Amino acid sequence: VGIILVAINPYKQLPIYGDAIIHAYSGQNMGDMDPHIFAVAEEAYKQMARNNKNQSIIVSGESGAGKTVSARYTMRYFATVSKSSSNAHVEDKVLASNPITEAVGNAKTTRNDNSSRFGKYTEISFDRSYQIIGANMRTYLLEKSRVVFQSENERNYHIFYQLCASAMLPEYKHLKLGRSQENNLLFI
Repeated sequence: VGIILVAINPYKQLPIYGDAIIHAYSGQNMGDMDPHIFAVAEEAYKQMARNNKNQSIIVSGESGAGKTVSARYTMRYFATVSKSSSNAHVEDKVLASNPITEAVGNAKTTRNDNSSRFGKYTEISFDRSYQIIGANMRTYLLEKSRVVFQSENERNYHIFYQLCASAMLPEYKHLKLGRSQENNLLFI
């Protein structure tokens, strides 16, 4: 295990993730600056460039801890410091699939109305000059049991409710969907 950063979701926007902060951490050694997600990203970027070896950053935490946001900040850091002109907003491109992924993999829990019930593995590819050339995201559904059972005050995956809300649209008529309350076995 390498560096471990413990971050806390403040549940509000803070001015500690802008471009000026990215540039402040860029090129710095670990420990020279305050602990920050950008310090972890900088260390991984430097190790990749110095040793020409793949690096991994694991973002873990409880529901609502800010894992997706932290991953987004990391991707933005890489895009900025690598000066990837056409890929400057790689995090937007990678996360463009999020609405679909979240509909199929997020559900209401007792702790979070939009809780990810899946894991994500995002691989960012760099060229020989360490500029971003692409990314690949894989998702892993973690709670298959949620399809047929939900705990009290929790819901199934969002996609089921979205489909039921669209049941009257012509393209969904053949599914014979009703309102979510009418499909208690599947849509508790």
